[in-house]
Amino acid sequence: MEQSQKHASTEEGSKHKTVDFGPSDGPMIIRAARQSIYTYLRDRRISIPSLLLSDPRFEAKRGCFVTIKENDSERTLRGCIGFPEPVYKLSKAIPEAAISAATQDPRFPPVSISELDSLLLEVSLLTKPEPIVVKSQKELPNAIEVGKDGLILRWSFGSGLLLPQVATEYKWDAEEFLCNVSMKAGAPPDQWLVPGTLVFKFRSIIFQEEAPKGSVSFIP
Repeated sequence: MEQSQKHASTEEGSKHKTVDFGPSDGPMIIRAARQSIYTYLRDRRISIPSLLLSDPRFEAKRGCFVTIKENDSERTLRGCIGFPEPVYKLSKAIPEAAISAATQDPRFPPVSISELDSLLLEVSLLTKPEPIVVKSQKELPNAIEVGKDGLILRWSFGSGLLLPQVATEYKWDAEEFLCNVSMKAGAPPDQWLVPGTLVFKFRSIIFQEEAPKGSVSFIP
């Protein structure tokens, strides 16, 4: 989800900067998310994996989403829930989002413990959403960098969010991305053009399993 038009490079870099995580952190973060789901499915309790308690970086408050996918050729969605705003420390946000994605996404039945080992996990750590400021709603597509920005749309009757990788997966351009986040918010596809509709953008770093319990790729 994307932010407003160009600012000075130092300011823009600051807005888009995430917590200091890199490729080597992926296996730990995915393992913590998987462990949180497993513990909840087994014991029906929410616990914070020690992996997240031993690293001070997870004390930072950040938005976080966990996505679960089938290990098929289409990488079919199996669940996706998270926190768009930095309301929780990552040590809490990652387990909570992982468990919710597995058990509370209303689009899917809850994940079973026997199914978990065959599924792919993906964790996205978000920057704080920033409003896109434009003179006219028609200028919104020009303020969005597809593949880098995620979007949140808010209107009178709700809101919707799409992660940056969704636009890439579906090969949307900026206008298509705006139309789809409008529909995600329960609005008509052209809601983003209506004056008074608020559109925010954010960026994320993504850790995703290439195979269940396998190697983890990093998308900055």
